[in-house]
Amino acid sequence: MKFKIGQTVKVRNGVLCPDDSEFNLSGWTGRIIEIVEDEEPTVCIEFDSITLKDMPEKYVKKSEQEDLDWSKIYLYETEVEPTASRDTEQVAKNVRNKIKKRFEWIGIGSQGELIQYVINSAKSFKEWDALKAWEKYLEKNLQFPFETFIHEYQGRGPLNEGDKLKVSGIELVDDHYGIIVACRKERKRYDFPLVDLKVTEEKSINSDIIEAYRTWFANRY
Repeated sequence: MKFKIGQTVKVRNGVLCPDDSEFNLSGWTGRIIEIVEDEEPTVCIEFDSITLKDMPEKYVKKSEQEDLDWSKIYLYETEVEPTASRDTEQVAKNVRNKIKKRFEWIGIGSQGELIQYVINSAKSFKEWDALKAWEKYLEKNLQFPFETFIHEYQGRGPLNEGDKLKVSGIELVDDHYGIIVACRKERKRYDFPLVDLKVTEEKSINSDIIEAYRTWFANRY
């Protein structure tokens, strides 16, 4: 059967995922976005919004962990059949973007799992809500006080890279600098961006949490 770009198809009964036979793709539906003419022709299907919403969470997580694209798949032409469209491309794109935000950090391991947990706990995926979610998580899970040192170059001000600071708590959230912590250097008190600090005790819960926050903050856009 000859298929066309943009045509809606569904996966035939009994077809298993070629990347992981744990998942049965029967009935999964989407639009053809590429046709590979080969000895055994292949089509690339971008899943529609209904399939994406019904997709097992485990499938998305495993795909992210293995650096695979859960939103589309390549199958032989013989493994799919024509069907009626169930949505528009824009609706599918909107659902795809929402799912991506819920799982996009999973692929970087345990640190990504922590980042995703915090981000998913926010009121929305907007940066300010994510920062407030980090504030709540850090206040609950960090063990204060703790020793740190400045890990980033400081162009101006009384503090310099390498200075040791004792952090006593979270002071505020800034839309530009992120989480600001209250800290001391000897007898002087400062407010300082958490993202520029590293925990002195590297093998600690505090260090793991703050490194996750630093990773998120540096790659949040």
